[in-house]
Amino acid sequence: MPCSSPDPRLAEQLAGWLEDLGLADQLAAAGLPTYVRDAGGVRWTDPASGDPLGPDRLVELDRLLRAQGDDPAHAVPVALVQLRRETRLRQSLLEHGSLDYAGVAALRGTSENAARFALHKAAGRRAVLLVQHEGATLVPSFQLDEAGEVRHELLAVLETLLAAGLDPWRAWIWLTSPAALLGGAVPHEAARDPEELPVVQRAAVALAERARAPQR
Repeated sequence: MPCSSPDPRLAEQLAGWLEDLGLADQLAAAGLPTYVRDAGGVRWTDPASGDPLGPDRLVELDRLLRAQGDDPAHAVPVALVQLRRETRLRQSLLEHGSLDYAGVAALRGTSENAARFALHKAAGRRAVLLVQHEGATLVPSFQLDEAGEVRHELLAVLETLLAAGLDPWRAWIWLTSPAALLGGAVPHEAARDPEELPVVQRAAVALAERARAPQR
């Protein structure tokens, strides 16, 4: 007859392994079971029901997270690593890389209402990247010139990404991070060079195609 509670050694080992990798705080965001430590040890919880995780589910979770790599003892849960990277990039962008309507209005020398109207009209044409965060609309600043207008060389790139339904956060991160398809160059910076712009556009097309692929 199977035991009704998880192996406490496995519960502790899995938690400790994730903590050593710095990935424990990404479990909830990934929709995976989470855990807490108390006097009784490590207690894992099912995200759907809120109930204690059963022994079979814990074994399954351990197997899932160690599935990457040839040696399960040293595998790394790639999805959680990517989520951690994305979380850190989002925080950096939030701190240093966006404007609100008032900020754009100041650059354009117009009213906040006029800036809001113009931005949403442009967004409808996929001519500007807007990102929603905690009920507010953010305007990533990399795409704007000194006058607060969208840089003309980025228009085709933005249209390609947004037409593919790419998540705005993912588009923001890709455009402002070193890209493998560009030899490590940052897309929006490389786009300033007329000779590099076609390469950036082709890379955007490739990313857009990958974004569409799961929906086929």
